[in-house]
Amino acid sequence: MIIIGVDPGTVVTGFGIVKLNKNQLTYVIQGAIKPSSRLTLPCKLEVIYNELDKYIKIYKPDEFAIESAFYGKNVQSAMKIGYARGVAMLAAVHNGLPVSEYSPREVKKSVVGNGAASKRQVQYMINHILSLEDKTMLFDESDALAIATCHAFRIKSAVPSSKSWKAFIEANPDRVINN
Repeated sequence: MIIIGVDPGTVVTGFGIVKLNKNQLTYVIQGAIKPSSRLTLPCKLEVIYNELDKYIKIYKPDEFAIESAFYGKNVQSAMKIGYARGVAMLAAVHNGLPVSEYSPREVKKSVVGNGAASKRQVQYMINHILSLEDKTMLFDESDALAIATCHAFRIKSAVPSSKSWKAFIEANPDRVINN
């Protein structure tokens, strides 16, 4: 199963694609869509839509995961992120993909184990989980890979049903870091 994760924004929209095969999660690609700052907002949204549509057609993902909107102090910024989310989800729907949404806190908790983790911590864990050996990437790209990874963990039911840490560790040895 191929999963595309999207971290929406009108300045930078990050995307990351992972492949889940049984219990093995592997990296496919990540990237950033950066519309020109000289473009009007509608034209930036068109660029985001067209680029995501292109990557969906090339990599043919089965699932689409996106960060849900959160309200910050700046209403204008929140609205612009909402527009980017809208065109990203439209690209998914136009390609017949089911859309799943995850809050930033949910993604961080899934990948790092701490819902208040920093972007640097998320990036470190994504490099570790996907065996990327500290690959250089923008935070928007590592966030998108984290969103896709969070969705993959959700799919493979990485959440312990017995609420026993021992059962969780036995079922998910790949999620344990030994120092």
